[in-house]
Amino acid sequence: MVRIADVIQLTGERPDELVRRFPERGMGDFRMGSQLIVRESQVAVFFRDGKALDTFGPGRHVLTTANVPLLTSFFSNLVFNEKTIFSAEVYFVNTRDFATEKWGVGPVPMETPGQGWGWLLVGINGTFHFQINEPQRFVTQFVGNRGSYTTRDIRAAMLADIEGSLIDLLGTTKPGSITKLMSLRDELGVAVKAKVNEEFGELGILLKDITIGQVKALDTSEEQLRKLGLIDPTKYTQLKTADAILAAAQQEGGGLAGLGAGGGAGLVIGQQIAQAVGQTAQPQPPAQQAAPAAVPDVMNPAQAAAYLQVSEADILQMIESGELKAKKIGSQYRISKAVIDEFLAG
Repeated sequence: MVRIADVIQLTGERPDELVRRFPERGMGDFRMGSQLIVRESQVAVFFRDGKALDTFGPGRHVLTTANVPLLTSFFSNLVFNEKTIFSAEVYFVNTRDFATEKWGVGPVPMETPGQGWGWLLVGINGTFHFQINEPQRFVTQFVGNRGSYTTRDIRAAMLADIEGSLIDLLGTTKPGSITKLMSLRDELGVAVKAKVNEEFGELGILLKDITIGQVKALDTSEEQLRKLGLIDPTKYTQLKTADAILAAAQQEGGGLAGLGAGGGAGLVIGQQIAQAVGQTAQPQPPAQQAAPAAVPDVMNPAQAAAYLQVSEADILQMIESGELKAKKIGSQYRISKAVIDEFLAG
């Protein structure tokens, strides 16, 4: 005998529950005339063979051939006690705002030019809140045939998108230090939200807000950076060789002797380290100084400021006060070098 559900509703919904399937296993047999109860912040989506057919918002609905035409026309129906029976599964989707969810990602690589190995691994955390804004798409793309789906089930995917967006944005903004990164938290939060929503939109999810709270430096080793592909392998090998030479030199016993050290130990070790990092032990000749640039006979305010070694604002103030004679051509001032030399002579 067909087991028929006369009332279709979700009971005992958990706070972290995104989706509940009714029935949790197998297909449901529903009678025309049955009541469908959809609570506030819920949407009920009828599915059959992986295809979404009909969707109902909050309220009490009596199922009839008039309000479920897709269900009744999609497949053959049974007749039981003079009532049409149809088979389907119903997914109750929680559409409320899931607020103040905590998140944390790391290690996230951040470039730090001129500091250490040139990269730092950081940990970043904060809060976010989201909402399922397209229930039918969410069920189709994410849930499948599972009986229940919670925030924990989607968390890993959300954090992966957040982390990927942060890595991309740090590569673009290049803050260069933890201090600078902290000052950009609000801007990064807005940018992450926009970038992540491009991915979430495909899943029927809307990231409503995200905040970046704490940013901290994590232990960063050259080995970690090399595995992440952030250090050139050749340079890494050279620097590790230099470290090994220094370590050998500091050993008690035969360390220095093994390197050919004696009275000239410092020179030998220095030469070996220089060779390891691809440098030469020969002193480099001093760089030739560039010849001073010729001073033009007619200067603009910026050139005059450089000539007098003052700010451009000082030059403009002197012109406006009459201390320094200048010719205004259009909207630009031009000053003769002879006038400036005369001014200097007093």
